Amino acid sequence: MLLDNYLLQELVIFAQTGTLAQTARRLNVTQPTITRGLQKLESELAVQLFDRQPNRLTLTTTGKLAAQLAEKLLAAHDQTVTEIQNFARSQEEITIATTIPGPLNLLNQVDRTSLPPLKINANLVRDSLVQRLQANEATVIIADHALTLTTTTTTDTTTSTSNKIVGSDELIATYLGTENLAVNLNRFMYQAGQTTISFTELAGISFLVLTEIGPWRQIIQHNIPRAKFLYQKEQAALTEISQYSDFPYFSTNLSPLRPASPETYRDHDSRIQIPITDPTAQMPVYANYLQRNRAQVQPLIDQLIDLWPH
Repeated sequence: MLLDNYLLQELVIFAQTGTLAQTARRLNVTQPTITRGLQKLESELAVQLFDRQPNRLTLTTTGKLAAQLAEKLLAAHDQTVTEIQNFARSQEEITIATTIPGPLNLLNQVDRTSLPPLKINANLVRDSLVQRLQANEATVIIADHALTLTTTTTTDTTTSTSNKIVGSDELIATYLGTENLAVNLNRFMYQAGQTTISFTELAGISFLVLTEIGPWRQIIQHNIPRAKFLYQKEQAALTEISQYSDFPYFSTNLSPLRPASPETYRDHDSRIQIPITDPTAQMPVYANYLQRNRAQVQPLIDQLIDLWPH
């Protein structure tokens, strides 16, 4: 039996509103239209969905169950349509999402002439990473860990610089490179004379920090004792404040690839860039994608590996 989605929608909205009048208003049709539709649905199912009283219509127990199942069916239908449309687009373009901001700078350096059209999501993604790939919302997700089919939060702490591929036949994670954190200190601070520094040695200092930095935010907050973080939503604001103040800020080996970064103005900057030696300041980065998209994304992956600064 094939049920009309519109009839199921009428049932769901009636269950939500409780009256024919409000159901008709929500669907922008007349009340008799809703009445005929619900009668037709009841007839097609060959069960009693409604308890009819003078001037009152309510759902039976069966009707309530039918409304719940109809809502799930409609949601599954919408999800199916979305996945089909996303898959069709994925065959024509590569959609890229990332959990960390640094790779966005690297993507700006890619030679697109030999690639399918790229659609880059500038907003960082945080959850449902595997599901985003499976639903074709993203062709590639760049993250600080290799995704697996059993969890979206497994962390791979491998720091080898070799290009390696891990995963199953369905999900692949290719190691792109390591993002290395550094701090930029005023040259007159006593720590500025060091060639390297640890998180502990930065205790109690105030830093300029972008609000959206993905997992880096938790790393610096957790590892630097008594520090204060002056978060800025916009890169332009952070850059301007850094030009007219001595507040330290963080950068990575991917930061100079961003045109609006403070590093652009390094000739006029009194700060000294010092690498942070803690293991958590060295973040391995992976490109995650489905096996079926491997041929399509491989040229992009190869470019990202070649462009990664060492």
